[in-house]
Amino acid sequence: MIRQILGIGQHVTLGVTTYLCGLAVGAVLSAPLGEVYGRKVVLVVGMFMFIVFLIPCNFATTISQILVLRFLGTMAGSVSIANSPGILVDVVPEESRALAYSIWSIGPLNGPVFGAVIGGISFAMLCCIKETYPPVILRRQANELRLKTGDVRWWSRHEQNLPLREMLRVNLSRPLKMTFHEPIIIFFNVYIGLIYGILYLCFVAYPYVFREIRGWTLGLSGLAFLGIGLGGLLTIAAEPLIKRMIRSHKPDPGTGSPPPECMMSIVCIASVLIPIGQLWFSWTCLPTQIHWIWPILAGVPIGAGNIAVFIYATTYLANTYELYAASALASNTVVRSVLGGVLPLIGTRLYQRLGANWASSLLGFLQIAIIPIPFVFYWYGDRIRKRSSLIASIQEEKTRNSLLHGSGGLLRRDEC
Repeated sequence: MIRQILGIGQHVTLGVTTYLCGLAVGAVLSAPLGEVYGRKVVLVVGMFMFIVFLIPCNFATTISQILVLRFLGTMAGSVSIANSPGILVDVVPEESRALAYSIWSIGPLNGPVFGAVIGGISFAMLCCIKETYPPVILRRQANELRLKTGDVRWWSRHEQNLPLREMLRVNLSRPLKMTFHEPIIIFFNVYIGLIYGILYLCFVAYPYVFREIRGWTLGLSGLAFLGIGLGGLLTIAAEPLIKRMIRSHKPDPGTGSPPPECMMSIVCIASVLIPIGQLWFSWTCLPTQIHWIWPILAGVPIGAGNIAVFIYATTYLANTYELYAASALASNTVVRSVLGGVLPLIGTRLYQRLGANWASSLLGFLQIAIIPIPFVFYWYGDRIRKRSSLIASIQEEKTRNSLLHGSGGLLRRDEC
């Protein structure tokens, strides 16, 4: 529609790229800020700025104006993507997080459908939520006790005697450090990034196949995505069955719960489903003599696999990095958004040069090549986690917090 109104060509795909780049930049800033100032204040400020940047888009007359406003708006609105997984870690027990992520994922998936209806109400509700991040809650409680009692010895273990500038430097640099120093983050950034990027190529492939070659109208070609949507809904609906599969794993002796690697069993299944759907689409999309229902049905395993990767790989990272889950997922958001933004730029030329059959097959072969990644972490994830100094420090922090549980995590300095 933007292409028709503004009279532009293939540059319209820059809208997807700009959106995802804004998401990447915003996530790497908002997630650490949420770990400094708390989830609520960052969410409210970010969503308010999102609305501010959204309004001028209605009056934009050039593609440049739309792209700039889209970037700034998405950068502000990314707080909902970057901080929401951290909130779920704060308030949802480990054994129920996959279900929580499944329910939460319905929002991002159906945002374009229901956003206009519930947008205003949801922002009002957002202003009423309470803070959830434990370190921030404890710091505020300690400060209230100092003010109430006049006893300056009340403190929280999460309070740092650092200047604000240094505290921001430490927290804002954490996602970047995790990106390059944590093997789990490195490999899953690559894996999820490629899966996500290839999914976004569907926004190039489907219009090319159904509108340009099969001759469908603009409105009708949008229905081609129903297969992908149905696959995603099937994964969410299957959560009770998946939960039983996860609970069937041998519990971790230290926690009594299934280890984070149990999530990888679902990702392993998804890693096989995705290329099956991709190759199915590759060789049924053309020639046009093949009935249109077959390439649409190919979207079912694609959608089911992608949503399973999104939910259960995200849960794996959140359960592994707990206290710094938002930073870990912000790192992942940056990489997957960059890949998801760059790949559509080459998508049109790729499909024009290779043809829909071989271009889609090439993507399917790439998905097959990265299948071993979740299997390696399913089999050896426990050993990899034990070698991480950051994960070890998180476990030590959990142990200290459990010892302080009786005092609510607060102490007086003469009790240390």
